[in-house]
Amino acid sequence: MADAPLVLGIETSCDETGVGIVQGHTLLANTIASSVEEHARFGGVVPEVASRAHLEAMAPTVERALAQAGVAFTDIDAIAVTAGPGLAGALLVGVAAAKAYSLGLGIPLYGVNHLAAHVAVDQLEHGALPKPCIAMLVSGGHSSLLLVPDVAKEVVPLGSTVDDAAGEAFDKVARLLGLPFPGGPHIDRAATSGSGTAIAFPRGKYDDGTYDFSFSGLKTAVARWVEARLAAGESIPVSDVAASFQEAVVDVLTRKAIAACREHGVRDLLVGGGVAANSRLRALAQERCDAAGIRLRVPRPGLCTDNGAMVATLGSDLVAAGVAPSPLDIPADSSLPVTTVHV
Repeated sequence: MADAPLVLGIETSCDETGVGIVQGHTLLANTIASSVEEHARFGGVVPEVASRAHLEAMAPTVERALAQAGVAFTDIDAIAVTAGPGLAGALLVGVAAAKAYSLGLGIPLYGVNHLAAHVAVDQLEHGALPKPCIAMLVSGGHSSLLLVPDVAKEVVPLGSTVDDAAGEAFDKVARLLGLPFPGGPHIDRAATSGSGTAIAFPRGKYDDGTYDFSFSGLKTAVARWVEARLAAGESIPVSDVAASFQEAVVDVLTRKAIAACREHGVRDLLVGGGVAANSRLRALAQERCDAAGIRLRVPRPGLCTDNGAMVATLGSDLVAAGVAPSPLDIPADSSLPVTTVHV
């Protein structure tokens, strides 16, 4: 797509400053500056720390992306930026930077939805999205099932978490087990030497007939189990706890995702978000999709976590669809609904 516009995307919804450059669905650059180490000692993301880190990292990360893509500012045809949802202060940094680049370069601005961008990014690896598809987004801040007729125009929510997001539960259970933050990769690694059937942890909202999720009760069950072992003077089998907890999470996620595909007559399931990098989620999703005759699409791990390429991809789709650019007074909306793909 050599004639497609060059779109630069900026992502600052949480603790990663991401800048990506795409041409159509061809990835030219994807640079990230993460402040995760600055949050690790707190056991979670501190919004003000994240905002300050974005301020410091923005210009250098944009410059690295331009160098990686081998292009200049003057080659960029449009700017896309995450306008929400996310941490308010963090979003403001990205939105303000995007407005400045748009105004300074005299090119259009597209404020986009963070969740829809997680759906769009898969196109960089697997080509255009089937219309419609079901998307399951699982991360530290979100656990959602979506019907996606057209990622640039319409996203329909089917269900979401009623309490903790899946990634949030991973972080909290990791802390219980003495594993570092962020917890997802460490739980995944610990689980490889444990048994997913060693401990029968509960599956919240497993058979409730909805597409909503609940992981708070599971997190509490793990905490009570660990407390009981410690009170009895027994050691904690970290690998078995990690594997059994992980199995409970991915069992519910994949069960509901397959059910949504069947109910809506959709043959393609996309899994995205940071937790989509989890090896057991990928394996069980593939196993259940194969059994149900559903095609599974999961981006490579580097495109699952927050990044600027996903924002640029959705921006590129909006340009291709002829969607009007955003005004320069767009707000940063920390609770932007997934139904609002473009601000």
